[in-house]
Amino acid sequence: MRILLLHQYFLEQDDPGGSRFNELTAQWSELGHEVTVIAGMMHYNGAQKRPEYKGKWFKKNLQGSVTVWRTHVSESYNAGFLGRLWGYFSFVFSAMWAGLFKVKGKHDIILVTSPPLFIGITGYVLSRLKGIPFVFEIRDLWPESAIDTGVVTNKLIIKLAYALERFIYRTAKKINVLTPAFRKTLIEKKNVSPEKIIFIPNAADFSLSDHLLETFDTEAFRKEHGWENKFVVTYVGAHGVANHLEQVLETGDMMRDTNVLFVLIGQGMQKEHLKGLAAKMNVTNVLFLDPVPKAEVFKYIFASDMGTSVLKNVETFKTVYSNKTFDYMACKKPILMAIDGVSRELVEEAGAGVFVEPENPTDFSRKVRQYISNPERIKLEGESGYRFAKENFDRKNLALKYLDYLKDFAKKS
Repeated sequence: MRILLLHQYFLEQDDPGGSRFNELTAQWSELGHEVTVIAGMMHYNGAQKRPEYKGKWFKKNLQGSVTVWRTHVSESYNAGFLGRLWGYFSFVFSAMWAGLFKVKGKHDIILVTSPPLFIGITGYVLSRLKGIPFVFEIRDLWPESAIDTGVVTNKLIIKLAYALERFIYRTAKKINVLTPAFRKTLIEKKNVSPEKIIFIPNAADFSLSDHLLETFDTEAFRKEHGWENKFVVTYVGAHGVANHLEQVLETGDMMRDTNVLFVLIGQGMQKEHLKGLAAKMNVTNVLFLDPVPKAEVFKYIFASDMGTSVLKNVETFKTVYSNKTFDYMACKKPILMAIDGVSRELVEEAGAGVFVEPENPTDFSRKVRQYISNPERIKLEGESGYRFAKENFDRKNLALKYLDYLKDFAKKS
């Protein structure tokens, strides 16, 4: 099968973090399928353009056996809302050009993943001009998330965004959603036919965690990083407005009398603000670390006592699964889930941690103290989360299921 993936934030091989589609495409390619990706030249966290892309509009790379075309994204992406909006649209146009004139050969299906929503325009145009069906994936409900976090306030832009959303949902062959709440929202509020929706969620990567379970020296790692006698709670992910990591600093401030250490690994537009706030508050039990490759991330999680998933307390985020929740489960770490809705339901069903009321540092502090005083609970909930993820969210199994769907859609089109 020949798959064309449009993904603005498809990671480079040496980028920190982990990407759902870097892992999915690698597995599909290993199975003998031909995968081509059109991706942007800018990272989602707003980092500067790499030197090898400066002054270039297109660059072809190989990541394993996956062909990746990197296309132009304006560096105004870093300059506020309007700059980011132009960053999105510059990719829409450059990706469209690459799909029409750079990518060779015929594909069986086009897979488009959002956010941003605007890449759906490129998917639609390429689908029509090439006569290939396209599948649209929703990793975030947009524009709702941008509205709820205050990123988008202009009424005209909001109106146009909703119109674009309706158009994409209508013209896509199928729509993949990452949570059951997304499916419910599309059916009940956006009038999308249930038959048009599939569900392939985020998942746990057991290929890394199972290897480290057998080989990783946790105690040596903790000693190397000065974590002996610390109760370590690790957060891995974006440091943006949506994450509202101020609540972690406030929790740390309330727990000065304990041995807790909050480790925040990642990057984002709010990181410097957060570091400045921590210094102003004189919070010394919060450690900021730069992003690291996924294999290294897993080492930090293994060396921690718990993981935490954190988002701002808004309605839209009740519909999302936090990506790193599955990594915590794969590493047998219980989760402090500071996200209500389906993420809370996931952790409670799995018996893999506890719900923390978002933006409530008093509740956060109280829940952490419960675990500090009960080491056996940590072990039991870590094991429970691992088993649940293994049964329901193993990335290898879900990659095969996704591929079967794509084959079926391509045949029927």
